[in-house]
Amino acid sequence: MAYRHFEFIEKHAWTLGILTAIMVSIGGLAEITPLFIEANKVQPAEGVKPYDPLRLAGRDVYVREGCYLCHSQMIRALRFETERYGHYSTASESVYDRPFQWGSKRTGPDLARVGGKYSDEWQRLHLMNPRQVVPQSNMPDYPWLALHLIDGKDIQARMRVLRMLGDPYTDTDINNAPKAVAGKTEMDALIAYLQGLGIDNEPHKPDAPPPAPASTGAAP
Repeated sequence: MAYRHFEFIEKHAWTLGILTAIMVSIGGLAEITPLFIEANKVQPAEGVKPYDPLRLAGRDVYVREGCYLCHSQMIRALRFETERYGHYSTASESVYDRPFQWGSKRTGPDLARVGGKYSDEWQRLHLMNPRQVVPQSNMPDYPWLALHLIDGKDIQARMRVLRMLGDPYTDTDINNAPKAVAGKTEMDALIAYLQGLGIDNEPHKPDAPPPAPASTGAAP
């Protein structure tokens, strides 16, 4: 190409700007498109299912209250992390999370495998006043969660939207949602969500059921 063509582009700012935007867009698509394609290939592993109504409500409470700002749910494939928290996190166990809660901020401990580590009562005390069970904790209190009941109709609406996005909820699952959360508080839901982390969402073989939650717990 003759230099006069380049000279025209260099001397006309609008032309240079438009062509630059086009080239940057092409380069960006070349980098991003393969990532989107690869992400859509991730399938739930054996044993990983969508959240049941109560845990779905609990996850929404977890996100609403900003718990992810201090707690991650990603264990890296490093020895010092797996020895402390358990098996490293995999994409397949978070396939039904929108958005996923991996993160990297650890003001508090990682929660990817916290399910069954403590009893329901320990979790309740911890949410009401963390310093009852962990004196050095700087986590805020969440007593109001015990006062607010879960809205079954709202959970049904959320499940319908998630089904549109690909979660395999059946009509029966959605119709039974109000009954599953009847009389349950936001605290009950949040505890159910936490008690399933690393148990209900960790891949396992059909002939090897996930471990049952512990009946008692101790402070970290």
